[in-house]
Amino acid sequence: MATPLSILDLAPVAKGQSPSQAIAASVALAQTAERTGYQRVWYAEHHNMAAIASSATSVLIAHVAAHTKTIKLGSGGVMLPNHSPLVIAEQFGTLAEIHPGRIELGLGRAPGSDQATTYALRRDPATAENFPTDVVELKGFLKGESRVRGVQAVPGKGTNVPLFILGSSLFGAQLAAALGLPYAFASHFAPTALHQAVEVYRREFKPSEDLAAPHVIAALNVFADETTEAAQKALRQAKIQRVGLLYGRGRSLTEAEAEQIVDSGEAVHLEEMVKYSAVGTPAEVKDYLEQFQKHADADELIVAFGHQDTTARLRSVELTAEVMGQAG
Repeated sequence: MATPLSILDLAPVAKGQSPSQAIAASVALAQTAERTGYQRVWYAEHHNMAAIASSATSVLIAHVAAHTKTIKLGSGGVMLPNHSPLVIAEQFGTLAEIHPGRIELGLGRAPGSDQATTYALRRDPATAENFPTDVVELKGFLKGESRVRGVQAVPGKGTNVPLFILGSSLFGAQLAAALGLPYAFASHFAPTALHQAVEVYRREFKPSEDLAAPHVIAALNVFADETTEAAQKALRQAKIQRVGLLYGRGRSLTEAEAEQIVDSGEAVHLEEMVKYSAVGTPAEVKDYLEQFQKHADADELIVAFGHQDTTARLRSVELTAEVMGQAG
């Protein structure tokens, strides 16, 4: 049986590209994913990052949904402490009314931003402590079982948009288990606690009306290409681009400076972030994905395609689908 594969799309804005072009590329990616048999495409909420165009997650989902027909679309995730549960219920409830059966809602508690951006969002850092109760409140709005007297989400009420808990630590694993919700681990950039989190989630899982048994989605990066050398080159370019994001805050790094950081071994954190990456020919990627699924004890994989070039990224999507038996 083919491994269920989904896609995490950050709507990357490549060097020399506009946000408009990046969004058009995300539409093309979702259309390719739909045609080649992927389960879903999720979009991540990030703010104040010049290389990512998915900050207005629900708006992006609406646009992509209007240009696709069947593939499921959702957030990977909405950072709930940045919003009120009612507003998110209304946004995703509206999406679900327009595109029934296609909308999903992954939830995280990280800010998705730096301290200055947290201020600009008018977000109180302490609201992260309310994440469990906010998830329950949001779930109530979507089920039409509001926990706030006299308040209903319209649209939203009764849409039962499927919820997923996202995380990179034991906190999210424990919450997903307690609420009986599927759990997605962000091992594509924060791999350290993968095994412990999945073990805790499976051990502590309590069946719910939403989910009878635990369901784990593990994330990783994929660079599939016609040759191993081309895939390795794409990984290197992605590292160079990420160095600018991680080390260039407050100043602009030249490409030569970014390359020097990558080659010098100074970017230890970056290397840890891309620890779980399938890089190579389709056959090499297939072998890695199959091993990683067992390694992560995952029911499903969600992959972030890392090619900076849009055409190469779409080809990577196709090659991976073909070799993993997604189509048909």
